[in-house]
Amino acid sequence: MRRRTRSIPPAPLPQCEGVDPVRLRLPGEGTWATVRDHLVARLAAGDGVVDAMLDAGAFVGADGRPLAPDAPYVPGMYLWFHRELPAEERVPFAIEVVYRDAHVLVADKPHFLATTPRGSHVAETALARLRRELDLPALTAAHRLDRLTAGLVLFTLRPEERGAYQTLFRDRRVHKEYEALAPYDPALALPRTVRSLLVKERGELRAREVPGEPNAVSRVELVEHEGTVGRYRLLPRTGQTHQLRVHMCALGLPILGDPLYPVVEPAAAPGDFTRPLRLLARALEFTDPVTGRHHCLRSARELAPPDPAVPVAPAS
Repeated sequence: MRRRTRSIPPAPLPQCEGVDPVRLRLPGEGTWATVRDHLVARLAAGDGVVDAMLDAGAFVGADGRPLAPDAPYVPGMYLWFHRELPAEERVPFAIEVVYRDAHVLVADKPHFLATTPRGSHVAETALARLRRELDLPALTAAHRLDRLTAGLVLFTLRPEERGAYQTLFRDRRVHKEYEALAPYDPALALPRTVRSLLVKERGELRAREVPGEPNAVSRVELVEHEGTVGRYRLLPRTGQTHQLRVHMCALGLPILGDPLYPVVEPAAAPGDFTRPLRLLARALEFTDPVTGRHHCLRSARELAPPDPAVPVAPAS
């Protein structure tokens, strides 16, 4: 017998600065007498924070009504609230729209701008910016680029169609081409395909290559070189976190400006946008699963040349 799935009610709160309200579902089992008791244990927000939010009517149920401070605990209940937005440095670079129709939007994301709200980057993200600037509250991301990587990102305009576009990436039916600047090593034979098993644990900054069946495959091609710097075309066949950065580093060619590979560097000061990662999602090619239209889109961005004060040499 097929299991019946519970439908999720629509959010009763509007977006704030292009950011969706947080949705919580109360666990089916628990010993809490009130919702307040559960929230105090679950959110770990500090003394008095949950009580102050309840007093202010910050938590609402599916009907949009504020939750009373003494509301009884109801297993499976949904509630919503707006997180307090962190203070964020504005990324001083524009995000360009390279294509838009009734179903999708493809944006050319700058370096340093996160794709979607995550951690300390919430309102200052590509998704929140586009929602605000274009008045597209239903916009969602079909995939994600690292914050430090620039280039093309596909967004969907209709929530009911998002799954169809995410499936394109899951089934590897999107041709992705990246461009990178990295050291040039005349002794390294290219092109070549790099395969490895990548693991990135929750809370760790870096991904690691470990023994086992590969889950990450990248083709690396040298386009041109000048002195000690090469320009590379990178063709990922899979989409693991930090895949291209790890694979280039494994070849002894760490991408210029990478603060994690081969070594973790001190975090840049807030507002310091002077040393971008020289990695660009240059092209996306796919057949639209809804319209059947074939797209071949390219970023107009150019990677910044190497910093002359920083020597470039292959990693040892």
